[in-house]
Amino acid sequence: MPFVKQLMALVRLNLSGITQRLGPTLTIVIGVTCAVGTLVSLLAMGSGAQRQEMGNVRPDRVVITGVGAQRNISLDAAAAIRNLPDIRKGSDGEPIAMLESSIPLEARRRITGTRIYFPLSGVSSSVVQLQPEMRFTEGRMFQRGLHELIVSNACVHEFTGFETGARRPIHGSDWTIVGRFDLGNAQQCVAYGDVDSLNSAFGRNSYDRAILMLAAPADYETLRSAVLAIPTLHVEIKHEREAVELSFKEFNGLLNFVSYFVGAIMAIGATLGAINSLYAMVDSRRRELATLRAIGFTPGAIVVSILCESVVLAVPGALLGCALGWIFFNGLAASPYGFSFQLAVTPDLALIGIAWALAMGLLGGILPAMRAARAPVTEALRAT
Repeated sequence: MPFVKQLMALVRLNLSGITQRLGPTLTIVIGVTCAVGTLVSLLAMGSGAQRQEMGNVRPDRVVITGVGAQRNISLDAAAAIRNLPDIRKGSDGEPIAMLESSIPLEARRRITGTRIYFPLSGVSSSVVQLQPEMRFTEGRMFQRGLHELIVSNACVHEFTGFETGARRPIHGSDWTIVGRFDLGNAQQCVAYGDVDSLNSAFGRNSYDRAILMLAAPADYETLRSAVLAIPTLHVEIKHEREAVELSFKEFNGLLNFVSYFVGAIMAIGATLGAINSLYAMVDSRRRELATLRAIGFTPGAIVVSILCESVVLAVPGALLGCALGWIFFNGLAASPYGFSFQLAVTPDLALIGIAWALAMGLLGGILPAMRAARAPVTEALRAT
């Protein structure tokens, strides 16, 4: 009998007896479900964080940062940046170029009272034109030269002391919150103040970065060439997407490491459970397997058929694990280190979970399959 026909016959025979081996079968399915569900739900943190990070990214915005040990932008460099070509002009005829400096701002979570720090960004007044997705829902824009702040609505929902009119102590002075806004798809707490007032309060004479809006996305190379043509600037320019990916690289790497580390531990446990269950299945079928070999079925066909059975049993666990991850974790709010986002169980994560399950099924079936094929026919019959 050809190998393929032997294999198909053995696979049908193996699957038809699943109901008679319900205990070991459920052990495999439940183990795979737990491993896949854990992996997918953990990876959903990284997926949700990345979706949040990129939610408001635009192709016509670029980020300029300093190079060297300090990585800041001097006052002279800031003046030169504002005069670069191909920067879109605002309604006031001025280039839409925002200078930014950041300091850590203390906040306490509304529910738990836990103290955390997140960046307070000092920005120039062009922030409103630079971010057209910004919409005020209460109060007004901060005024230049004053100790005033505006905050996103997420700050009010998540932390205490960010209501309009509240005062925040910053470096020995009280800064008043004068407005609240929504920032498009962004859900994290964002606080803005006048960059020159913030620099003055902390004795700074430079900026952390500059964000520019291009006249058109295609003008990026022209602007980049203009920046490189001024060697005294000592800055580098990136698309906003590239700059955001770089700034969150360590954070996303940490989330993915934790996800795969915990997922790997769960996978090892599920694989060992599958091995034990398949060993039990093989031992309970030793007479059947011996008979199959006696009538001409090859060891290779038996090995592959048991591997197929193991992989097939992993599929329901994979689908169930992905489904449970989506039901319980998709859209769940998280806020590690003050960065708020919603977990996102995407089709790509489901594919990773399914591939993870198939790998567990394959690895879990190798040893039991080899055991089934190696035992001599006479020995197997005598043992039963």
